[in-house]
Amino acid sequence: MPDPVRPYPSELDQLPDRDPQETGEWRESLDAVAAHAGDERAAYLVRRTVEHAQHSGLAVPALLETEYVNTIPTSAEPAFPGDEAMESRITAWNRWNAAAMVTRGSRYGLGGHIATFASAAWLYETGFEHFFRGKEGDGSGDQLYVQGHASPGIYARAFLDGRLTEAHLDRFRQEAGGDGLPSYPHPRRLPWLWEFPTVSMGLGPISAIYQARFNRYLTHRGIKDTSASHVWAFLGDGEMDEPESTAALALAGREQLDNLTFVINCNLQRLDGPVRANFKIVQELETQFRAAGWNVIKSLWGSAWDEVFALDTTGALTRRLREVPDAQFQTYATRDAAYIREHFFGASPALVELGKLLSDDKITELFKTSRAGHEPRKVYAAYKAAVEHEGAPTVILAQTVKGWTLGPGFESRNANHQMKKLTGKEFRAMRDLLELPIPDSKLDDELVPYVHPGPDSPEVRYLQERRAALGGPAPARKVHPVGLPSPAEKPFDVLKKGSGSQEIATTMAFVRLVKDLMREKETGKRWVPIVPDEARTFGMESLFPSAGIYSPLGQNYDPVDRDQLLYYKEAKDGQILNEGITEAGSLADFTAAATSYATHGEPMIPFYIFYSMFGFQRTADQFWALADQLGRGFVIGATAGRTTMTGEGLQHADGHSHLLAATNPAVISYDPAFAYEVGVIVKEGLRRMYGPDAAAQENVFYYLTVYNETKVQPPMPEGEGVEEGILKGLYRFKEAEAAPADAPRIQLLSSGTAIHWVLEAQRILAEEWGVAADVWSAPSWTELRREAMECDAAALRGEERVPYVTRALEGAPGPVLAVSDWMRAVPDQISQWVEQDWASLGTDGFGLSDTREAARRYFGVDAESVVVAALSRLARRGEVKAEDVRRAAEKYGLA
Repeated sequence: MPDPVRPYPSELDQLPDRDPQETGEWRESLDAVAAHAGDERAAYLVRRTVEHAQHSGLAVPALLETEYVNTIPTSAEPAFPGDEAMESRITAWNRWNAAAMVTRGSRYGLGGHIATFASAAWLYETGFEHFFRGKEGDGSGDQLYVQGHASPGIYARAFLDGRLTEAHLDRFRQEAGGDGLPSYPHPRRLPWLWEFPTVSMGLGPISAIYQARFNRYLTHRGIKDTSASHVWAFLGDGEMDEPESTAALALAGREQLDNLTFVINCNLQRLDGPVRANFKIVQELETQFRAAGWNVIKSLWGSAWDEVFALDTTGALTRRLREVPDAQFQTYATRDAAYIREHFFGASPALVELGKLLSDDKITELFKTSRAGHEPRKVYAAYKAAVEHEGAPTVILAQTVKGWTLGPGFESRNANHQMKKLTGKEFRAMRDLLELPIPDSKLDDELVPYVHPGPDSPEVRYLQERRAALGGPAPARKVHPVGLPSPAEKPFDVLKKGSGSQEIATTMAFVRLVKDLMREKETGKRWVPIVPDEARTFGMESLFPSAGIYSPLGQNYDPVDRDQLLYYKEAKDGQILNEGITEAGSLADFTAAATSYATHGEPMIPFYIFYSMFGFQRTADQFWALADQLGRGFVIGATAGRTTMTGEGLQHADGHSHLLAATNPAVISYDPAFAYEVGVIVKEGLRRMYGPDAAAQENVFYYLTVYNETKVQPPMPEGEGVEEGILKGLYRFKEAEAAPADAPRIQLLSSGTAIHWVLEAQRILAEEWGVAADVWSAPSWTELRREAMECDAAALRGEERVPYVTRALEGAPGPVLAVSDWMRAVPDQISQWVEQDWASLGTDGFGLSDTREAARRYFGVDAESVVVAALSRLARRGEVKAEDVRRAAEKYGLA
């Protein structure tokens, strides 16, 4: 029964209370403490009680927010295993050279960022010296997602360890001439150093989570033991506002990815000001991560605060720290002691008294510099606790000062993200603070010098010895080329024969092909099917019982369809990654699998299948990062086209993904019309990306659009050049039937499902209007364009090369009319290289809900619309009468 003494409702009212009197006594005790010792004391006792209950194994909800203090007290910090003085000198050299590199580069107006690494230097250095495993030891090493704006510090360290020279540093952001350094972590531009592109903020966090998850997948499937690999993601507190940053936190918590650590640099600043001006970002993040099942370690205050906390016998200090908003705390870091005494310590009598015990210098130290993120012992303690924690991923919320050591003109200033250089005076102050042995005479030059203690110096020897002990340099990307055997011809031959009288969609043709390829003895296990939920929409349910759906827990329930042949089967060694309704998560999974050949030396063959509308349009930024990361695999835009999704409407009707895909240089995109074209394209893709000749493998990925419209799939035409035409993007599929020599002629080009409308138009033109039309299949408008552009570039070098599309259509009589289920800009990509008169039909505009026939009539791409458009083009040339165009339009209801 509800407690009559308590007027507010509670879910506990639904639970039995065996002893209401005892419950009342506990409540009265709490009220008494609050009345006599204050609310803070009462709250403290409650939290202590809950904490004790949790550690005792009682099932009580976790606290989502703790006090604004360090999780690991100084008294509980482990012994620091390194030479702190030596590591301080190494960090000082790195700080200097990072600032020098950006400052020297600023004379070219190329920009660069100084303040981010300045705040995070110890967060990286402690990891490099004691935690980050390299790739020269056993296993795959650790995976490091470096915060993009901190790249100058990583370059500075690579300079110190001998992997970069002064010449490299002086070509920061100057890549065109060769030997330059990219602005941020770009594997495609510097593939021996960078593994993961991270500067498109928000992509690093979600990618790191799915990388950690994929590591487990490889282990559970017996591909490779990755248990020694740890994923580290370095992030900014402002970056956590990106939706992708927190999109997969629950996945990491749910699957207990204790091989993952986020290090969030909480300097309270985003790119242009405070992260949470009127609130506290650390407390907010703690709540989010704890709610998602993460282990949270707050590392906020430096050791200078220890004695001050010890003086706080009333709790007034911790209360004040918790209530001061971030923007105000940032202001404290830029003001003098008098201001802090008034605005911070003046908030209560207890704090006034506490402030009297502190000197001005002490107050300045506390509020300007003493942050846990700047002290290697505290960073080490947090990292050690993270890697030793079991059963959950860990996030370390480390507080720092943005721009630390760069001087008062940089530290905690809103504008410091945009500040690109230090003055000579600021460099002298920085040198003195870091105690670097750089004489004034070296600072008289216009360009501040790079400094290096020498390859045989104690600092460099120490650094290299530590890296050797941890498995070699880091970060580093190392590819062990592995060529996979070519698959058997049989699965492809099946598609070449056609479907007989059976109607099947090209989506089903692709799924059947992959199902057969997954049976291959040598390579079948390397296929990684990835789907954001609706696998049954794409006909993939046949894979469930045979391949299984990956789950680290296996299947702890009886599936509702267990008595059916194609039941829903989860397994710890399952092959399918069924990610639920998350295209961003699915693509992050694809990225991890697509780059496994480099990350783990294990080539995997992922195919990611999705509604084509929700691919490049929704996650184009991730596809760009995938290209940067040199990913390989097959991306399948299913239920493609603007008019094939009957009844779905505007937000499902894709008529432009090929145009979006064409903007990505790493994408090899095709819009196959028939099953045999799918087979030819997939076979070539396997050769180019995974073929036996490892040295010839290419860092590209394929985009195929397939359709849900069932059609009889014809056999592959006989004759030479068909396969070449499919791969290059154009071949003649069906010539016009025998016609009088003086019959008007036209060339009809089409891709994907549009070829069926065009074939019907070919028949109508011949039977009703005496027009002879040749039908061409154009599986890739984009590949035609790219090859033609290469020919244009060659011509500028004095080479004579005629584009393939020009040669293929050479001598073909009549005008050219291109038709597709895409907006006209897709086929129009090739128009300038077609010598005949050019016109196109497409599905420009928003999609709509209706039948396929009605939608195609609406966009003017159905067979009858093609006929009228063809007659119109011929009428312009005087080859048919203008009145025939009008009569045709009226006859087919188009007038």
